[in-house]
Amino acid sequence: MSAKGTREAAKTTVQGGPEPRRSENGTALAASQPANVRNVALVGHSGAGKSMLVEALLAATGAITRMGSITDGTTVSDSDPSAVHQQRSVTLSVAPILVGDVKVNLIDTPGYTDFTGELRAGLRAADAALFVVSAVDGIDGATVALWGECEKIQLPRAVVISRLDHPRADFHAAVERSQDAFGEAVLPMYLPTPDGVAGVLDPPGSADPALESALEAARGPLIEGIIAESEDETLMDRYLGGEELPLSDLIQDLETAVSRGRFFPVMPTSAETGLGLQELMSLLVDALPSPPARPAPPAMKLDGSSLKPLSCDPDGPLAAEVVRTTVDPFLGRVCLVRVFSGTLREDSSIHIGGRGLADRGHEDHDSDERVTHLYSPVGSSLKAVPYCIAGDICAISKLAGAETGDTVSDRESPLLIETWNIPEPLMPIAVEGASRSDEDALAKNIGKIAAADPTLRVERNQDTHQLILWCMGEAHAEVVLDRLRAQGVKLQTVDVITPLRETFAGNASGHGRHVKQSGGHGQFAICDIDVEPLPRGAGFEFVDKIVGGVIPATYVASVEKGIRAQMLKGVAEGFPVVDIKVTLTGGKTHSVDSSDAAFQAAGALALREAAAATRIQLLEPVSSVVVNVPDEYVGAVMSDLSGRRGRVTGTDAAPGEGAEISAEVPDQELLRYAVELRALTSGTGRFRRSYLRHEPVPK
Repeated sequence: MSAKGTREAAKTTVQGGPEPRRSENGTALAASQPANVRNVALVGHSGAGKSMLVEALLAATGAITRMGSITDGTTVSDSDPSAVHQQRSVTLSVAPILVGDVKVNLIDTPGYTDFTGELRAGLRAADAALFVVSAVDGIDGATVALWGECEKIQLPRAVVISRLDHPRADFHAAVERSQDAFGEAVLPMYLPTPDGVAGVLDPPGSADPALESALEAARGPLIEGIIAESEDETLMDRYLGGEELPLSDLIQDLETAVSRGRFFPVMPTSAETGLGLQELMSLLVDALPSPPARPAPPAMKLDGSSLKPLSCDPDGPLAAEVVRTTVDPFLGRVCLVRVFSGTLREDSSIHIGGRGLADRGHEDHDSDERVTHLYSPVGSSLKAVPYCIAGDICAISKLAGAETGDTVSDRESPLLIETWNIPEPLMPIAVEGASRSDEDALAKNIGKIAAADPTLRVERNQDTHQLILWCMGEAHAEVVLDRLRAQGVKLQTVDVITPLRETFAGNASGHGRHVKQSGGHGQFAICDIDVEPLPRGAGFEFVDKIVGGVIPATYVASVEKGIRAQMLKGVAEGFPVVDIKVTLTGGKTHSVDSSDAAFQAAGALALREAAAATRIQLLEPVSSVVVNVPDEYVGAVMSDLSGRRGRVTGTDAAPGEGAEISAEVPDQELLRYAVELRALTSGTGRFRRSYLRHEPVPK
């Protein structure tokens, strides 16, 4: 297909009614061999044009009859109601296209930082990444950081300059920004022209002197960049000696360098006009690696013992991973699966295993299930296929126990694949049902939402009794709440209560008198206690100094039990009491009316009376916080931490990641820190936290 034909296909529209845009072509067919598969993740900041580039490629290959619209919510990638509402991708989606006999699975990933979990899942399913850079806007810090992540795992990459149809588009400026952000190995293979694109290695010859000059200027650095990564050490000498190098040799070396993640071609494109789409598709097929060229993730047996490395062999042991989970009202739980080894077939028995996410509320689990339906996903649409070989991506419906991150393997030879790096949610949202029935519906449906989203952590706080949803940020929280409401749950958000503690600021004495007589068997218990504060973290100490047996040993234990129960309830603000020593000094009993329950009540009364006689000190939780930021933001972050009543305890250099700042910060000041740190550092800062201790709340 010519570049002109590609542009015309990309602009194809259907006049007249709302007929479906999807065509019944071969994109739903299962790939026959791993070498004919390409898994490519499209990454970049929100608004760079990833979803529309997918639309254009689908239209250019006939997978859809016309392109959808972000504004109208009709793109293949963004069918999620939250994506339509927010006008941006919130989940990864897969859209396959056929380029010749090669199936290219385009993995569209969210660009907004709140959905980093979906992005990393997309990278796990991919064998290469297309960094989509807008020719109009700049490159944000989060995209630069993502490039570094891909560098660590040596993921092959290419850069696509998008939105070249925009009046303010500047291809050359975008290339310069990309080179500044990603390095000197980022070089254009084509230059945009009024009629399409022109190849730098194989210039078409033009009467335009400006274009000829631009191509000549780009050709030298491109050839030198290719030669630098070539295994033929004679090429550089031949080139410097003025020899004209064969184009076939240069292209072969270029494709090798790209597939090994050493060279990163830049491609000009426009989803609106179809500019550069044919050339981009050729790059996807010829230069980016097939699944057999990439190592599979490590795997182990269920008992943790090691296995030999997996290979992308359709006849090998089944090893696949769930990279996304959704709940369909008709199909039930639908799992998007990347197959790394073996072949997944309909009506086969499989093992589902999940490990390592217990701290997120996802308990370790194992189950045996049967594959009843297998599909090739095209966005939210599913087309039935009979099998899915190693290297390909498919969807399985009606898996009762599968969650995102789980391993799918053969029931007779179960194994586990090491889970990818899932980011920790650090922004708490407190929710409650509008009524008792809604509380029940909330408890019933929150598990379904959490199973699909490993970046969501659900916690029922034992101290405040609040249901806390730990999210990645405000946009993520909005998506989670929308999904709960879509399940018919009426809920509301409330302020997060920081779990404080209470303690005694000084010594005090308390007299507990629980005497009741209302006919028949009465209640009689009297006890006297002394209370004194203990150092932070000392807990609770109970001392019996009863003389003469005025309170029998049985009831001494009852007094302690009542004091402990009152400590849990609190004595001032309703928060648990900690770090005190209680000494039982005296009391009285009755031969008939004294009982275990009466002395429990007396102990509680004595602690409350002692609390009324002195000042109660509130203690707030303090966390140890470690913040990773680029060097240019160190001063701003340290100043911000001080403004949050934090104490900076040290700064260290983090190789390749700027600086690492350690601090101690009250939890109350960290409720929105995930959002505010992102704003302060242009999306580049990240942090982790862990509980340290409780400290007195300042007056």
